[in-house]
Amino acid sequence: MAKIIGSVAGTFVLAFSLDYIISDKKLFGGKTPRTMCKEWQEETEKMKSAWPRTAGPPVVLNPLTRQNFIVKSRNS
Repeated sequence: MAKIIGSVAGTFVLAFSLDYIISDKKLFGGKTPRTMCKEWQEETEKMKSAWPRTAGPPVVLNPLTRQNFIVKSRNS
């Protein structure tokens, strides 16, 4: 049992470190696109919040991060 747990833990450590080195530290070169900045993300969120709905009741696109929706009761 200890071999299995050790192997699984070692695999997770290896996968995380390879992902970090290749993706974050840019092992093979490249650069981060200009759309990966805070200003771009804020403008995208503003655009999503102002998106007009023309068909049907209000819908939440991603309920985990976008909790600024209004749920209307059926009586109104």
